[in-house]
Amino acid sequence: MRWLPDRFTQALIVTVVLASLWPASGRTAQIVEHATTGIVSLLFFLHGAKLSRQAIVAGISHWRLHGWIFTTTFVLFPLLGWALRPVLEPLVSPQMYLGVLFLCTLPATVQSAIAFTSMARGNIPAAVCSASASTLLGILVTPVLVSLLLHRNAAAGNALHDIGRIALQLLLPFAVGHLLRPWIAGFLQRRGAVVKLVDQGSILFVVYSAFSAAVVSGLWQQTAWRDLAGLLLVNALLLALVLLATTWLARSLGWSKEDEITLVFCGSKKSMVSGIPMANVLFPAASVGAVVLPLMLFHQMQLMVCAVLAQRYARRPALLAEQEAKAEATA
Repeated sequence: MRWLPDRFTQALIVTVVLASLWPASGRTAQIVEHATTGIVSLLFFLHGAKLSRQAIVAGISHWRLHGWIFTTTFVLFPLLGWALRPVLEPLVSPQMYLGVLFLCTLPATVQSAIAFTSMARGNIPAAVCSASASTLLGILVTPVLVSLLLHRNAAAGNALHDIGRIALQLLLPFAVGHLLRPWIAGFLQRRGAVVKLVDQGSILFVVYSAFSAAVVSGLWQQTAWRDLAGLLLVNALLLALVLLATTWLARSLGWSKEDEITLVFCGSKKSMVSGIPMANVLFPAASVGAVVLPLMLFHQMQLMVCAVLAQRYARRPALLAEQEAKAEATA
């Protein structure tokens, strides 16, 4: 049914409902926390094993494109979140706007950015390189940006310690997976369904863990419907500004349509796969749910909007031919 969201979005909604009705607490919460750490580490291990060195090297030479994607991800987004705070924060609660600022510091997604670039027939090798590098840079850059924007070093006490914890949980499994790629890449290619299950299952697992902790601490009692409506508006404004900025930038620089597509889709994404584990490390457990709520809503919004944009980009030859036919008929 076309009016229904995709199955993963439905599963995400069901997970939030389950965490709201039956949150993990006490000993169960500790088990869920350890299991979450394990499955997220497994996820990054699989990503490291799937990404070939040829794919990494293929897009490195396009340094201007990568530079602007990283600037959009780690400079434009944080600047927008900081500059618009006096205007946007009254629309939501102060605690929730901390989640908006955290959202602005995160790296781009890998899978959806590449998938939409491919769907729209953009520069796929550059998208693979930029999206993957963004994830790795985010491990180092996000804790520093959180410290600067939120004026806090969260639970770990300082940015360097946060970087160490995130690197241990995310970067180390990624590196090990890549080193083992020659032996396990073929197996993973033949077991694509298993990899996808771990990929999506890890997100559902960390969402359940995060929301359980938040519900136990009284998230829904402290979150008004007005704040949720305001949060949707804030996310929509941020996404619209970045999409417009990246499109304008690519066209003003005279880039090809393929490079424009890559900048738009890689520069406008924020990763929930990296963001929720980072939030678990950077923030106390009781505040993680409120912090990641803006990210969860933004993630779904970016998928829906970019799916429409990708289909529109993909139809561009047909649109051009139609315009030429109309021009000839008029002449």
